Amino acid sequence: MKFRRSLFNQGLRLFFGRLSVVSLPLQLDGGRRIESAGDCPWAGKFKEVFMEQETIAGIIFVAMYAVIVSEKIHRTIIAMIGAILMIIMGIMTQETAVHHIDFNTLGLLIGMMIIVAITSKTGLFNFIAVWAAKKAKADPVNLLVYLSLITAICSAFLDNVTTVLLMVPVTFSITTKLHVDVMPYLLAQVIASNVGGTATLIGDPPNIMIGSAVKELTFAAFIENLAIISIINLILITAIFVLLYRKHLTTKPELKALVMQENEWDELKDIPLLRKCLFVLGLVILMFFLHSLTGLESSLIAIAGAFLLLLLVGKEEFVEHAMHGVEWPTIFFFIGLFIAVGGLVETGVIRDLAVQGVNLTGGDVTKTSMLVLWMSAIVSAFLDNIPFVATMIPLIQDMGAMGVSNLEPVWWSLALGACLGGNGTIIGASANVIVAGMAAERGVPMTFVRFMMVGFPLMILTILTSTVYVYLRYLM
Repeated sequence: MKFRRSLFNQGLRLFFGRLSVVSLPLQLDGGRRIESAGDCPWAGKFKEVFMEQETIAGIIFVAMYAVIVSEKIHRTIIAMIGAILMIIMGIMTQETAVHHIDFNTLGLLIGMMIIVAITSKTGLFNFIAVWAAKKAKADPVNLLVYLSLITAICSAFLDNVTTVLLMVPVTFSITTKLHVDVMPYLLAQVIASNVGGTATLIGDPPNIMIGSAVKELTFAAFIENLAIISIINLILITAIFVLLYRKHLTTKPELKALVMQENEWDELKDIPLLRKCLFVLGLVILMFFLHSLTGLESSLIAIAGAFLLLLLVGKEEFVEHAMHGVEWPTIFFFIGLFIAVGGLVETGVIRDLAVQGVNLTGGDVTKTSMLVLWMSAIVSAFLDNIPFVATMIPLIQDMGAMGVSNLEPVWWSLALGACLGGNGTIIGASANVIVAGMAAERGVPMTFVRFMMVGFPLMILTILTSTVYVYLRYLM
């Protein structure tokens, strides 16, 4: 038994990197201190007797991920159980766990969900749906292209979470009218949102983090360097979606004729409420654009906009409706995921992975750029890209301190890999989880496997094109 346990730990060392042994003195009473990470006596005893801290965190995360993939239990339940186990097993304290929760993301989600919930009562999304359908001549394939392009463009100048929150209701409305399968549209839009968000400084959180760390990488620099490859990738994935689904995206001529005869203005129900919603939504979007000048976090802007709208509406029943409009299972899934990934951060698993990867290149800029691009893509497909990018930024900066002169291709590789890698799995990016949650609420389950079968190959394709782009533009 001892031999097998030792062999098992050696195998995990190879997978998770070099493990640091944690010695945890235990004392259940008598007034002496318990020096476990979570101040939890049984956690310390477990670690001292059986295995080391990185191993425990790795097993919890892999087990959590495996159950999420199996879809036997709702992913929110599993994510929260994984987070709780990270604390109970002493991987981190309760205070540290809270520190790893990205409240900016949660605040943005809750605020925008409230605004969307209230706006939905005005008929605005049905209006946009009919307008878009008529522009596309009520052709389902043309509509797929239109919605993908709109989503990508909006994601570049808003964030992709806000974009999908606004676009998904439109998508459901129009596909219902045309009696076509909504899933291809949802998949195309969520992948387009991640591709579009890659193009600008404010489009995706990794870009914001990189731009904040490297002052030379301005808003204009991001557009100049990443917009071209984002457009190329968008054209590629849109063409592939059309090829994949063109035979399935058909509707009856009478339904087309019916949609073309509709007057989109008839969809608007409550004009006074619509004016208030548009005012607040416009103000929120403007403040998103002015983020770099005001210094206000997107979460504060979204929450302030949500409650300003509730104040302007002034009806108590809207408060209840707004709270019901928040996708609480999605919010708690993110909380659990942030804490679980935080366990990997606290035990050094993510840092070990990044350090060992960079060490493989020996400081060569070409090798480092290629490795960072692919490593960040693969890691971001299965983990939250925010802690990984946070780990990579100081490592890349250290390369500059060690004499590596041209770090520009490495930074662009990190941005491309972290943003595009999110398309690999359903939990690879916030927008993916949001769309899956909104679809489930409407009785359309977007499963882990179905998303990965489409998203992962497209992620690999976009990373391949990005590899060629980075090499030809910066490294030849």
